[in-house]
Amino acid sequence: MNNSLVIIPTFNEKENIADIIDVVLSLRHAFDILVVDDNSPDGTADIVKSKMKEKPERIFILQRNGKLGLGTAYISGFKWGIDKGYEYLFEMDADFSHNPEDLINLYHACAHEGYDLAIGSRYVTGVNVVNWPMSRVLMSYFASMYVRIITRMPIRDTTAGFKCFKREVLETINLHHIRFIGYAFQIEMKFKTWKYGFKIKEVPIIFTDRTKGQSKMSKGIFKEAVFGVMKLKIRSWFKKYPQKKTSEIAEVEQQVA
Repeated sequence: MNNSLVIIPTFNEKENIADIIDVVLSLRHAFDILVVDDNSPDGTADIVKSKMKEKPERIFILQRNGKLGLGTAYISGFKWGIDKGYEYLFEMDADFSHNPEDLINLYHACAHEGYDLAIGSRYVTGVNVVNWPMSRVLMSYFASMYVRIITRMPIRDTTAGFKCFKREVLETINLHHIRFIGYAFQIEMKFKTWKYGFKIKEVPIIFTDRTKGQSKMSKGIFKEAVFGVMKLKIRSWFKKYPQKKTSEIAEVEQQVA
């Protein structure tokens, strides 16, 4: 077993899943892969099982009974990875919007630079998004700005879904108490990591919209993120966060302040 696990949630990703597995396994650092499939009717799970025959020691699958949400998929993956003893646990989309090569940079930030959470950031060095309509770019950018204003987190890309966690972070955050299931899940995980005082680094990436398959973004998911932030901030007033480490946001804190 390797020390790094890439968790890939899927729902109808037959066009992408075999290719993304092949690319991740070809990287110079050895990443294992856990696919969390929400009962995809297009046969995504069958493709993964076929790939597992090639590399049974590095490819794994969790199959769930229905479409239960992005957040719960990652939480299931985190719990599985912690139980198996992985030290670094990654979130990544199946559709190549996240360049698998950037896994190396996220790993390096945590394994060699001493950070506890590395975020693949679209906005830390400007706006690095390809193939999105301008309306969606603006919505995403200003949503992150809104989250920063409400939460005071010094993070540029607050909704980013490409990340590396050290297991200590996930063991400290009570995964049973994570409340959101859509994009607000991404905000909640960053917020709690920051509140506990873990060291965070935003690693610049270029985000490229999918070319195969269909996006899972919906108005409901976006609404949860917008209104969930206020709930998240209010709840934090009534909770203590014992500091695990001196909080640090690399190369970002002064820019945001």
